Amino acid sequence: MAANTKTSRKVARYAVPVAVAGVAAATVAMVPAFANAGGPDLPKVTAQQLIEKIAASDVQQLSGTARLSTDLGLPKIASGLLGGGGMAGGSANPEDKVAQLATGTHTFRVAADGPDRQKLTFLDGKDEYSLVHNGDDVWGYDSKSNEVFHEKAPAEAGGGAGHERKTGDRLAASPQQFAEEVLKAAGATTDVSVGDTAQVAGRDAYQLVLKPKQSGSTVASVQIAVDAGNGVPLRVQVLSTEGGKPIVDAGFTKVDFAKPSADTFAFTPPKGAKVTDGSDAAGHGTKDDGFKALESLPGLGDLIGGANGKGDMKVLGEGWATIARIDSGTGKGLQGAENDKNAPKEAKQFLDSLGDKVSGTFGEGRVLSTRLVNALITDDGKVYVGAVTKDALVKAADANK
Repeated sequence: MAANTKTSRKVARYAVPVAVAGVAAATVAMVPAFANAGGPDLPKVTAQQLIEKIAASDVQQLSGTARLSTDLGLPKIASGLLGGGGMAGGSANPEDKVAQLATGTHTFRVAADGPDRQKLTFLDGKDEYSLVHNGDDVWGYDSKSNEVFHEKAPAEAGGGAGHERKTGDRLAASPQQFAEEVLKAAGATTDVSVGDTAQVAGRDAYQLVLKPKQSGSTVASVQIAVDAGNGVPLRVQVLSTEGGKPIVDAGFTKVDFAKPSADTFAFTPPKGAKVTDGSDAAGHGTKDDGFKALESLPGLGDLIGGANGKGDMKVLGEGWATIARIDSGTGKGLQGAENDKNAPKEAKQFLDSLGDKVSGTFGEGRVLSTRLVNALITDDGKVYVGAVTKDALVKAADANK
């Protein structure tokens, strides 16, 4: 996410979160497809051929339904504090809606016609939220509150290739974007192969499988189902080393590659709707509101940003095993919050629900855990965070205290 407030609120922010993109590095193993295991009988391809098929796909028109399920293993109290309260809020700001995708299962109607026209409609519950990009305009409409958000598409895109990247693929919020972000981070720390064939949304598909070469990652594999006919990614699943259901499962349930009708992307604010211009709403979204309970923990803001926002950060390792080490400069961790009698009960419950106390040659600290990203906060004010296991964080802290 861009640091500049104005830029960060542009259309590029409205994508379904691609949390695994930063850790999904890939190297192509020339491995033919495995046995079909009950899937469709398709000609064998290598991983290199399948990646080339994705890259060569020129599909820009589609419509259908997609589903995103995210299971980070957050307890209910953590989900509430982090703004995962569902799609029933009364704001038309796209940032607020995207923030709510961090937990649970969400269904969308998707339509796209090239880089200048896309529509995404959230179908959670009886109320709908629509996000429409049509030419120079981006609209968000929340039917529950009858509120409209309006913003101009980024002028710096100029309608060229950058314009397509910022508004076309991202606004569609479809599995293609997940797949592109994963493959973009290609490197030498991943084995890439072709797995079993599958059927997704009624389409025959190959599955591209990315697995970490390194130990210690929370990700067992990333599996990308690719349309056997046109090379469009139809589903992306992020599987956990702990087993169980996927951490992230984003895929089409129905898809049609015919050109959507032009009126699909037409939008006029309903009569009586409250319309908010994006430039006027900068800095006033509800995204930060969900963190108020966390901010009430003494010193937590300093731990995240460093003392006075000047913490020292160092990147340890590479690929799937990457860990960010942040020295807050405060010299203290969360023990102050744990012992503070004035801290809200909910804030302390949040710590207890996420964290295990650990120790090592680095000293003592607490690990805040999810199924994907873990963070070790030491009692001397250092933070180690990455998509790695608790043991990997402790090992890193011992080696880099």
